[in-house]
Amino acid sequence: MRLLIMLGALGLAGCTANAEMQASRQAEAARDLAKALEGRVAGKPQNCLPLSPSSMNGPQIIDQTTILYRDGKRVWRTTLASECPSLGRDDILVVEMNGSQVCRNDLFRPVDRGSQIPGAFCRFGDFTPYVKQ
Repeated sequence: MRLLIMLGALGLAGCTANAEMQASRQAEAARDLAKALEGRVAGKPQNCLPLSPSSMNGPQIIDQTTILYRDGKRVWRTTLASECPSLGRDDILVVEMNGSQVCRNDLFRPVDRGSQIPGAFCRFGDFTPYVKQ
């Protein structure tokens, strides 16, 4: 009986630690997004993002639903079509491109930088430009 009580207590402690870690990650993502978009105003969402290797920086993975790209003075934000559970902040994105643009609903796979193990396929959402006022 004591063993069951101890296992239950350990399970609850693990849930609490996991919830605290998730809350910490969400707070960090919110701070990073606010910092990246500070002083900027959203423009009209676009279906596609032209990728020019000479001027485009990114991606910056904010969380499992938000990715940023930078193009000169603009910051492009895409909110993914749905949560990408295998997407980590330090992952490499392997994008299936059709032409010279990345578009809404195009597929990509996050690849873990350390292990080189690819995650599940995910889809981009609209691309919203943010410019300084």
